[in-house]
Amino acid sequence: MLAKRIIPCLDVDKGRVVKGVRFVNLKDAGDPVEAAKAYNDAGADEMVFLDITASHERRPIILDVVEKTAAVAFMPLTVGGGVRTVDDIRNLLNAGADKVAINTAALEDPEFIQQASERFGSQCIVVAIDAKRVKEPYIQVETNPAMGFEWRSRVDWEAHVFTHGGRVTTGLNAVTWAKKAEAFGAGEILLTSMDRDGTKQGYDIELTQVIAEYIGIPVIASGGAGKLEHFADVLTRGGADAALAASLFHFGELTIAQVKGYLATHGVAVRR
Repeated sequence: MLAKRIIPCLDVDKGRVVKGVRFVNLKDAGDPVEAAKAYNDAGADEMVFLDITASHERRPIILDVVEKTAAVAFMPLTVGGGVRTVDDIRNLLNAGADKVAINTAALEDPEFIQQASERFGSQCIVVAIDAKRVKEPYIQVETNPAMGFEWRSRVDWEAHVFTHGGRVTTGLNAVTWAKKAEAFGAGEILLTSMDRDGTKQGYDIELTQVIAEYIGIPVIASGGAGKLEHFADVLTRGGADAALAASLFHFGELTIAQVKGYLATHGVAVRR
């Protein structure tokens, strides 16, 4: 069994780590470089750095902060926010990122995923999906002859994909988009439940599970971690390959060592 990963996330706005609830009411959570060093020393498996206002403000990601963060983070680092071109990805990789997360630009042009994965390898292309439940039960059938897949499912809800830091709805079904992202060459999905983000009520297990079942690439679950049991739940029932958390770690409510220790004693393989 592959070891599950525990990943702290730095949501960065104007050079500072911030955290809110359901993408609003952001509170300052410190300096990203200091946080990265602390998580590196604490034994995090990977780290995610997201410039959460870059797409909304239509500006480049803050490369100087990325460089300083990467310099103290001796673990795989995924960076996203405002990534629109192949050159943006190259610049982030040159700045020290190991993987690059894309969201809005991928939705506007899915072939961007393919271009990026062909240029840099799918292993470093992460498609970030911000999803929110919106409507009724449905049966979904998706076909794409060019990409060679067909699938169908029945679930008791539908989740739509949002962009620009959760500000704009696409009307696109999150499960459909995850499957398409994989087909276009994504190496990993970073799935954030907007309904659970910052609530500490637990990850959206159903959303994570249905996506993990229909794609063959790793899923990082994000949004809702509040106690130790939530990590075990999403990594077992939810089928996630990794669990991401932010405020829980930022404000010292739990440590990475505590999470890994709990998982190990409950039969979940983790890196120690």
